[in-house]
Amino acid sequence: MSQKFDVVVIGAGPGGYVAAIKAAQLGLTTACIEKYTDKEGKLALGGTCLNVGCIPSKALLDSSWKFHEAQDGFAIHGINHAGVTMDVAAMVGRKANIVKGLTSGVATLFKANGVTSLQGHGKLLAGKKVELTKPDGSVEVIEAEHVILASGSRPIDIPPAPVDNNVIVDSTGALEFQAVPKRLGVIGAGVIGLELGSVWSRLGAQVTVLEALDTFLMAADTAVSKEALKTLTKQGLDIKLGARVTGSKVNGEEVVVTYTDANGEQTITFDKLIVAVGRRPVTTDLLAADSGVTIDERGFIFVDDQCATSVPGVYAIGDVVRGMMLAHKASEEGIMVAERIKGHKAQMNYDLIPSVIYTHPEIAWVGKTEQALKAEGVEVNVGTFPFAASGRAMAANDTGGFVKVIADAKTDRVLGVHVIGPGAAELVQQGAIGMEFGTSAEDIGMMVFSHPTLSEALHEAALAVNGQAIHIANRKKR
Repeated sequence: MSQKFDVVVIGAGPGGYVAAIKAAQLGLTTACIEKYTDKEGKLALGGTCLNVGCIPSKALLDSSWKFHEAQDGFAIHGINHAGVTMDVAAMVGRKANIVKGLTSGVATLFKANGVTSLQGHGKLLAGKKVELTKPDGSVEVIEAEHVILASGSRPIDIPPAPVDNNVIVDSTGALEFQAVPKRLGVIGAGVIGLELGSVWSRLGAQVTVLEALDTFLMAADTAVSKEALKTLTKQGLDIKLGARVTGSKVNGEEVVVTYTDANGEQTITFDKLIVAVGRRPVTTDLLAADSGVTIDERGFIFVDDQCATSVPGVYAIGDVVRGMMLAHKASEEGIMVAERIKGHKAQMNYDLIPSVIYTHPEIAWVGKTEQALKAEGVEVNVGTFPFAASGRAMAANDTGGFVKVIADAKTDRVLGVHVIGPGAAELVQQGAIGMEFGTSAEDIGMMVFSHPTLSEALHEAALAVNGQAIHIANRKKR
């Protein structure tokens, strides 16, 4: 007799495992299928985010930044030292322990909430049945009232630089270097490329980033992207824009990369090359031909605003559907879908999903950019406040960047918050909370912010929107 559940989730990443837990909390019998295993061959929940994405990369970013500060940033605080070294193997080992703790934590949460964890490959059949292929090759068909597809994404491969998991690696391989490469190439100046490039640059690698586009961080506000390019370049990243990679040749333990730019064809040699040109949805062998679920030419599953597919009772969330590939977007979609399955009128505000790049300084934003709003014909008022004028940032010797608040010129409603600098992710989240409730720049300006804090920069930027900043000179209105 086959197993039956109210909800079956395929994929235990940040979308899938959250959806499963929420469904179980709502009283629905729930199973979650996952096939990913760790180096020990054990089931590892948490998907790309916990295992080879968000969490391990942040562990390396934090470790490498502490090393950088120990080398170059302690003297100004009166801390004298000499001979600081980095044990790369220990750093990578620390990262692995963090990952193991969090993935095992998901398993504990499944048990605590009554979610049945099933190991193997899940495939949607017709009639909301799910085929589970277990590690031993045996097959079981599970029946479900509702199915949530949360199979996630994987790195995009490009023909000019095929990954060999030795000299040429993807983002997963870049988390496992056991030594600092002398010459490191990164294809792609997006979130992943900049974060991983920053890690190894801080540890001593000579990093060159090859970006095909002529515009740096196109999705970011222009003022932020310009500041980011200037700052990251000063930190040592050699970012080449308009550099389209056309080929690569591995010679022993190095790779010669060919690319074209405004000056024609160029070649450059690296000891390691990271391919970080984006990610694509995982839908391979996910859907039976008669499942009824449709996908587009890029492999994304068609869904409506509530993540429902073309088949009643079947949903898809996270990286496998339209929109930004972000763990927090996937998680909130998972909660929304579980709530809707239960019959609640849940919805999600896709206009207020924060974006963060965890370089140093951090780069984050929520809402629309100034250039996008002007292109739409929206008249805006803008307020900015530099961290160089923040007492808290000065005390921490971390004064690069600024906070930018954009408000509708007619209503004063905040339409975007953009930050580059210390604590950017946290400050942008404060902006997102306010924007969710329709805050105006005046509202933020009237709030009491504790002193001294980085948050005061958001306060002052909001005040500056209407020419009322206290701790910087206000721009004269025309």
